[in-house]
Amino acid sequence: MKMEFEGAKISGVHLVVPKNEISFESEIDQYTFSAAQSRKLKSVMGYDRRRVVEPGVVSSDLVISGFKHLIINENLDLESIDALVLVTQTPDYLIPGTSFIVHNALPFKKDIVCMDLNQGCSGFINGMIASLSLLEQRNINRVALVNVDVLSRLVAFGDRNSRPIIGDAASITIVDSNESSSSISCVSKVDGSGWDALMIPAGGMKMRPSDETAESREDESGNVRSLNDLVMKGDAVFNFVMKEVPLLIEDICLDSQLSKVDIDYFVFHQPNPFMLKKIANKLEIPLAKMPHKLVSEFGNSSGVSIPAVLCTSFERQEFDVGKKMCLAGFGVGLSWGAMVMELEKLEFLSLSQF
Repeated sequence: MKMEFEGAKISGVHLVVPKNEISFESEIDQYTFSAAQSRKLKSVMGYDRRRVVEPGVVSSDLVISGFKHLIINENLDLESIDALVLVTQTPDYLIPGTSFIVHNALPFKKDIVCMDLNQGCSGFINGMIASLSLLEQRNINRVALVNVDVLSRLVAFGDRNSRPIIGDAASITIVDSNESSSSISCVSKVDGSGWDALMIPAGGMKMRPSDETAESREDESGNVRSLNDLVMKGDAVFNFVMKEVPLLIEDICLDSQLSKVDIDYFVFHQPNPFMLKKIANKLEIPLAKMPHKLVSEFGNSSGVSIPAVLCTSFERQEFDVGKKMCLAGFGVGLSWGAMVMELEKLEFLSLSQF
């Protein structure tokens, strides 16, 4: 699905990461693999460190902390926010949505739209599409797009396939009406036949959590997990990404009437450095234009990874002169999407720790 939006801009992006840092080396002994095998994986995939929440910390904790930081340090007026779009796969509760928990904890107005979206690796792109759509309403001039996940709490200790890459984080992106801004091109696609390539089998209505679902088992690859834990079919995800993402980027560049040379930066979801380098090579994009080391420092934070790259790879002043950006997310669903837009004159681009 192709979409075009006018009269809107990103005014600021803030990232919240946990203070708690875990190194790959510190967890080698918990896997059913030799230390040599694990270190080879680390070298090939680019694993190193990641940030994860302490036990008991939930998604709303990170988000509330981020908004408080913006109120104090960036003079963000929550009364100015007309809609709160919260994207997460790790809600505080099944009912109610986490946006209501955040709304209750902070001085938002009551005359506001609050909505929760269950989105994963494409969550920032689809959250932006929802935010831009809301801004087309006459009475909505500012949207706070929140992406947050604490998936580390749902990854098994013995799962070497997923555990080394999963990090936790939250981001707050302020999206404003601005008639002078250039148009924003978006593409969003889905292939539901791959719904089980990234999933947590138990926990929803299809399979309620129980003693049986909590029982850990070792799979044919040596990963130990239960039905309550995240499971990823790595080969299926890799093949999907290598097939669809390069086509997506070629498509959106054509749709926005820009060549890849015209794009200043390609900021993609961060599954791991290995996969991003493969995408860059296939698209013939210089690595200097595609940040790819987030997982090595903070981990893969799912839908938060695109704003996380913005807040850790750039300085706000770099956007005093507008930069043409191609943003892309891909994964859970299976879903993939991209947008081409100009980032300019940001009010803040910041990071805090919780």
